Amino acid sequence: MAITDKIYVKNHQQLASQLETSFPKSAFSGAAMDVLFRGENLAKLDDATRDRVLDFAEDFMDCDCEANPHCGHPEEKFVRYLLELRESGLGPDAIVDVMGDDYMLYAYPGDVLSFLDDSVRTLEAVETLADVDGRGDVAGEAREKRERLL
Repeated sequence: MAITDKIYVKNHQQLASQLETSFPKSAFSGAAMDVLFRGENLAKLDDATRDRVLDFAEDFMDCDCEANPHCGHPEEKFVRYLLELRESGLGPDAIVDVMGDDYMLYAYPGDVLSFLDDSVRTLEAVETLADVDGRGDVAGEAREKRERLL
């Protein structure tokens, strides 16, 4: 299961009440994105919540794909965001706090830790395969990225 499947809308019940509709807790579910980013629904949100929802849309959903927001690019951008938070020295608990402050999202710190661990293991595999294939440049890049996540 992808980490983006484990990212949830903070204060979900409060938002559902403001919007007078129900939607899934998962922030990246198609139904949640459809409900949260409809113009008429944005107008129903309080100012602070609307600002965070718009920040999320600007940072992750800005894409020219015809299938936007269901094209996969929001999830890719969010994964990069999580990795950048880790590279800046934040641990799983702090990452959860920051994404809550930035976008009103939450995740379980254990899920974030598993995602980060999987990322490090994947980079180790890339590094090893690149070395075997004689691609020292790719191996070096994977090693640098892995070390920034440790």
